[in-house]
Amino acid sequence: MQSQVRLIKKYPNRRLYDTKTSSYITLADVKQMVLKQEDFQVIDAKSGDDLTRQILLQIILEEESGGVPMFSSDLLSQLIRSYGNAMQGMMGSYLERNIRAFQDIQKALQEQSHRMYGDNSRASQELWAQFMNLQGPAMQSLMQAYMEQSQKMFSQFQEQMQSQARNMFSGLSFPGFPPPSPHKNEPEKQ
Repeated sequence: MQSQVRLIKKYPNRRLYDTKTSSYITLADVKQMVLKQEDFQVIDAKSGDDLTRQILLQIILEEESGGVPMFSSDLLSQLIRSYGNAMQGMMGSYLERNIRAFQDIQKALQEQSHRMYGDNSRASQELWAQFMNLQGPAMQSLMQAYMEQSQKMFSQFQEQMQSQARNMFSGLSFPGFPPPSPHKNEPEKQ
């Protein structure tokens, strides 16, 4: 049985109305829906426009503004530079896959901890903290290896794209550009 998407309406007074509970809610309530992995959609009550991304970005902004931010200024600058770039779509899916992989690792470790220590959350948290203190460098090297592998794959993809572009335009000459050089396998004409 498939659950229905929970509909949240945003009114001009910036209030959010949960149609499931027939009550007004806050961004903190929407954040809890995200944490519980509930399917929801936020729409503008007047126009019907989908505002889900806008609300999620607002939650991220609040999280980044308070407490310990997840994104460094350098990372945010790099993300901004990606907008308008030909690779923008690829960047989004690349980040999404990497975050999903990180969450899968985290989930597997949490499930293992639960199997080992059961529902004793305090003991589990203490043992988990000890494990992470001991395994922190190992986890960092695991994630570093994963990122290096991703970077190698991206470099290979980039080389393939350049090679395909060269092959696609090899028979054409452009004014102001040197003529294409012969392929490595073809003998030079003398």
